[in-house]
Amino acid sequence: MSATCSFTVPFTGNADEIFNKAKNVVEKQGGTFNGDARQGNFYIEVFGNKIAGDYSVAGNELSINITDKPFFVPCATIENLLKSKLS
Repeated sequence: MSATCSFTVPFTGNADEIFNKAKNVVEKQGGTFNGDARQGNFYIEVFGNKIAGDYSVAGNELSINITDKPFFVPCATIENLLKSKLS
């Protein structure tokens, strides 16, 4: 496993809405999601590989920091997937 990549997901609406959407995305995939509408962390397994990170919300931006991921999965792939699920 390797680390880290960071990106920001702009959103409309309020922080509670993006929090609930992100939590649902992670939990539907069998992952864990801890935190609130301001900050927290998550963990998910994809094909036996761990993807973990933390997040924070400031204004209308969700900042995501991936702290652990498979070395063969590019950051851009994770970023694009999450942005598509949260849009």
